[in-house]
Amino acid sequence: MREVGRRRVGEAEIVLQEGDLTLSDADAIVNAANSGLLGGGGVDGAIHRRGGPAILEECRRLRASDWPDGLPAGEVAVTSGGLLSARWVVHAVGPVYGSTRDHAALLASCHRRALAVAREKGLASIAFPAISTGVYRYPLDEAAEVAIGATVDELRRDPGRLREVRFVLFDARAAEAFATALRAIPASGA
Repeated sequence: MREVGRRRVGEAEIVLQEGDLTLSDADAIVNAANSGLLGGGGVDGAIHRRGGPAILEECRRLRASDWPDGLPAGEVAVTSGGLLSARWVVHAVGPVYGSTRDHAALLASCHRRALAVAREKGLASIAFPAISTGVYRYPLDEAAEVAIGATVDELRRDPGRLREVRFVLFDARAAEAFATALRAIPASGA
């Protein structure tokens, strides 16, 4: 993985990397899931393939018990990491851009709720993809601003044991969008 940016926020650091999220050694990785929780394309499919059948089985149990109608946008659900290096997978359903007026609030909610899970589990690190920027058509620059903004706000409010929040971006274009958003955070209070 290639590091493309880093910024301290209180006791934690936000780290930007270009690479493959499924290879991240963070305590938890965040899956850009669909509401069905049963795998799909992009990041979701890659996590399910590399993580193996345990993740799919746990997702089926979650659907049968907690989310029979599917996981709504802005919400998260947690499974083990299966065969991944990460111990946990936080499945976050981002909004489809333009399908609702509150798409920024729903995208921010994905990040806030995933960070809340990390705090509840006492994790030191968590890694995010660029949620909703693939088939859900969220413009990359806007998504980066929302994701970085929500993450900074949460780390300033209560980092828990988190010491590193990574954004593992698939390509140079996404990495630059997130680097630009991270540079835009004012130095005071960071």
